[in-house]
Amino acid sequence: MFAVPSFLWATGNTFGAQSTVSPSLVKLAQDGVPWFVAVLWVTGLLKLLGALIGIGLTRLRSQRTGRLMGLCGSAAATLLVWHGGLFVVHGVLVETGVVSVERDLAALTGWYLYLWGPWFIVGGLAFATAAALYVRRHNDRPGLRLYCAAGAFGALLLSLLSTATGIG
Repeated sequence: MFAVPSFLWATGNTFGAQSTVSPSLVKLAQDGVPWFVAVLWVTGLLKLLGALIGIGLTRLRSQRTGRLMGLCGSAAATLLVWHGGLFVVHGVLVETGVVSVERDLAALTGWYLYLWGPWFIVGGLAFATAAALYVRRHNDRPGLRLYCAAGAFGALLLSLLSTATGIG
């Protein structure tokens, strides 16, 4: 269900986006800007992949597949908590007046602070819990822990780089 808005907005239908998403992003979707439509499709597909990874963490796998599940699960956890945390921190800074934003964005602050941010954080914590339980049940704990750490570190590095460059 988390992927549905991405696919819907990729088709140009911005139902639900006007009041909850940045107006500049809504305009890109409405105008059908090719690179942004591609980003929306890829985002939707990544969300579906995330669902498959989440399901994959519920059953023990072979050593090789298990390591991939651990890597992806911990990476997903890190990305989601980081992304949600940025929304919450930015929302708090705007709400307290430490940071100012344009008027049309100020109306969206509550959505990011009280809905989107916490939603991403809860999803990340769910992935972290699933990955931790998966490691606990798996026979290859030392190797699997290394892959989980690599996934989390790689995701954090990617997030920091995208934030520093203004992409994320």
